Amino acid sequence: MNPETKFTEELKRKAAYAAVKHVKDGFVVGLGSGSTAAYAIEALGERTKHENLRLLAVPTSYQAFLLAVKWGIAVTTLDEHPVIDVTIDGADQIDPKLNLIKGMGAALAREKIVASVSKQNVIIADESKKVAVLGENNHPVPVEVLPFAIAAVKRKIEAFGGRAFLREGKGKLGPVITDNGNAVIDVVFGVIRNAAELEKKLKMIPGVVETGLFIGLANTAYIGTPSKVEKL
Repeated sequence: MNPETKFTEELKRKAAYAAVKHVKDGFVVGLGSGSTAAYAIEALGERTKHENLRLLAVPTSYQAFLLAVKWGIAVTTLDEHPVIDVTIDGADQIDPKLNLIKGMGAALAREKIVASVSKQNVIIADESKKVAVLGENNHPVPVEVLPFAIAAVKRKIEAFGGRAFLREGKGKLGPVITDNGNAVIDVVFGVIRNAAELEKKLKMIPGVVETGLFIGLANTAYIGTPSKVEKL
């Protein structure tokens, strides 16, 4: 790990350890996916060990499930606990209103379902994820799509101005497959002036399962910076 990457990872860790203070004894906790959320799972594992916290966790991916098991956190399901006290997750971009782009880890559908049934959604990130407007720097919006509909969905998205790319796997041939058995299309729109309207437009396309636009779902964000953890 080069020094710059190591520094960024430390900022994520600092934010994660601040965020898990929202979790109290007896809580049902939503566990996000990805490298940043992994630090939150680690921090929760340490708290369960040292503070004897009784927690139940709903993982949003197989990765999050394995990490919960590793850190000794008991897991449950939405069937057993359809309301979650707090979810802690990462984000790929965060605007000043706490609207997000998520899904570079391909767990966007499950993450959004868990976020939608959580009393509180806490986001953790390093300072590079803060933007004035979603879509800056040509950051793509991930879209989970039924495999049968990949070509049709790409055509419809491109018809209203998006540049759509099927996400390819690394270390394997073929597309990335989500835990739901679907594909991910990454769509570049440039700066997104009306994210809520774009989300509705994408969701209306037959074959689209979910989008990585998380609008109005986050309550609090902890941003790791070199000097402190900023709370939004």
